[in-house]
Amino acid sequence: MEARQVSSIADAIAIIEERGLSHIKVGLFDNDGVMRGKYMSKSKFFASLEKGFAFCDVVLGWDVKDQLYDNAKYTGWHTGYPDAPVKILPHTCRDVIGEEGMLLFLAEFSDEAEAVCPRGTLRRVIDKADKMGFNVLAALEYEFFLFNETPQSIRDKNYRDLQTITPDWFGYSMIRNSVHSDLYQDILSMSELMDFPIEGLHSETGPGVIEAALAVDSAEAAADKGALFKTFMKVLAQKRNLMATFMAKWSGDYPGQSGHIHLSLHNKDGSSAFHDPSQTHNMSKLQRHFLAGQQALMPEFLCMIAPTINSYSRMVPGFWAPTDATWGVENRTTALRVIPGSAKSQRVEYRLGAADANPYLALAAALASGLYGIEHELEPHDQVKGNAYEQTHDVALALPVTLWDAAQQFKQSQAAISCFGETFVAHYAISREWEEREFRRHVTDWEMARYFEII
Repeated sequence: MEARQVSSIADAIAIIEERGLSHIKVGLFDNDGVMRGKYMSKSKFFASLEKGFAFCDVVLGWDVKDQLYDNAKYTGWHTGYPDAPVKILPHTCRDVIGEEGMLLFLAEFSDEAEAVCPRGTLRRVIDKADKMGFNVLAALEYEFFLFNETPQSIRDKNYRDLQTITPDWFGYSMIRNSVHSDLYQDILSMSELMDFPIEGLHSETGPGVIEAALAVDSAEAAADKGALFKTFMKVLAQKRNLMATFMAKWSGDYPGQSGHIHLSLHNKDGSSAFHDPSQTHNMSKLQRHFLAGQQALMPEFLCMIAPTINSYSRMVPGFWAPTDATWGVENRTTALRVIPGSAKSQRVEYRLGAADANPYLALAAALASGLYGIEHELEPHDQVKGNAYEQTHDVALALPVTLWDAAQQFKQSQAAISCFGETFVAHYAISREWEEREFRRHVTDWEMARYFEII
């Protein structure tokens, strides 16, 4: 049996016995989209397939540096960081790059913890789409920089003077992908082995930057694939004594790193809910409502799309990241790009997304806002033609300029509460406030150079 043929508990047991495994990898994703997990013995895994297992809920109560939120209500010292129930998802079974025969299964928090679980949050939005009569297709694409560095060397250098794997700006370079063909082939092979197939892989404009466009799939599978790609791209790089970063913007000298989201809705009979050839740009009335919801709620949902302090360094005019909730047709200066096409390809690209976002939460925000627009029959603002950066837009379309501001809008958003639940909104907003407060505790190099002597 092949790993991706597993669809049931019985299949999971059969393939593990067939491979003679003594241990199996199990992983899940935290608030920031960081994969956490462990090797589990066969006997423990088999028992957990039926009954689930317990996982300390601290992974929902700490940041990317394992520092505990001091303001969380869902979990914290006041709750004692208890175990929370987790269910294993047999259909997520995969082979693992660099570990011949090893299997990986994804897991998801259940019961009360499901309310703040990123994957569970996305699944609830997808369930809503299903009840509204839609199947959701999605595709994620990521830009990432590669460096001739190791986890130790970047720390020894204090993250300065890092060496990218290639110099200079050279987008879509046939020279770069041919010279480094062994690396590109390893990335493509990994994507096939672990079932997050890549539709396109090329050098982007900037030193050492690569873009990978993952193939379209159902929304839940697309999020799994995006999260796994980010994790195991880092694994593959480090196995080669390289480092991959998905920071939104690692240097002020280069464009930021995108994590664009392509979305479309299809009716239960398989027909496109977005495509209507009788309308301008083939945009159905339903697609207009979907687009309008995404536009209207983008400022309120921004902290799910731009979740780090660094996210907001990317959102500056002229660097391929939008600064207002604008839309256009085949316009890459806007936050939302309508892509007209056939019934199969008609879609919306949520261009605001950056590579640092949690794939589950970014996709949940992009989808939920669109469904909200359908429910309320919203209409979008006029489309932007030409350079969106050079135009003045309605003040209602202005995006928050800091993570703190974004978190305040999010926690006060009645639309967010209706889409994601009060428990999730409160917990996630608190986690973003913590991130901002952690940043405020530190003095930057810029402040030292600017103020130390002169002020």
